[in-house]
Amino acid sequence: MKTLTKELQAAITPILALDLLKEGNKRFVNNLKAHRNLLEQANETSDGQHPFAVILSCIDSRTSVELIFDQGLGDVFSVRIAGNIINEDILGSMEFACKVAGAKMIVVLGHTKCGAIKGACDHIEMGNLTALLCKIQPAVYNEKTETDNRHSGNEVFVEKVASINVKRTVQGIMERSPILKDMLSAGEIGIVGGVHDITTGQVCFYEDTLIIPHNP
Repeated sequence: MKTLTKELQAAITPILALDLLKEGNKRFVNNLKAHRNLLEQANETSDGQHPFAVILSCIDSRTSVELIFDQGLGDVFSVRIAGNIINEDILGSMEFACKVAGAKMIVVLGHTKCGAIKGACDHIEMGNLTALLCKIQPAVYNEKTETDNRHSGNEVFVEKVASINVKRTVQGIMERSPILKDMLSAGEIGIVGGVHDITTGQVCFYEDTLIIPHNP
């Protein structure tokens, strides 16, 4: 796999960026890792980086985006925080990734059996974690279909909250970052939410969150 250069990055459209991630996840699921020389990529990116996507995911040890999308050094910006939530620092990082560094696709990636989501479902309060889980609470309250057992013991409830949380984060990015919103409106970047199944490794993208230029 070629190391991304500025010229190669410029040739990648938001649509192609999403396709590259889908193809990479397919390789991961089928245990067909692409051949790449990571040390060579480290050397080739030492003077600059040109990633094609920025991916916001959870800190969960099973959800490394470079692995589940089979990407190499210099291919993607990885932003990780429990519960894949946003704050000013993360939004600023995304603005840098897209506006300054040229990334073409923003992905908000949740995952199954997420501990942060379970904590929010159980209304856990513990030190600094309390403030973090509060950012997930709106997704808990937005989930209306499960009327009984609204806690972490209800796996269906947890996964529904996780899905809502991803979609709220996608919407929040557009609402809270005029820079990214303008880039989306101009067709310079795309955005999508999705969920990673930690059992199968498969990533499912939510079509109802996808904003992408069809005629780049």
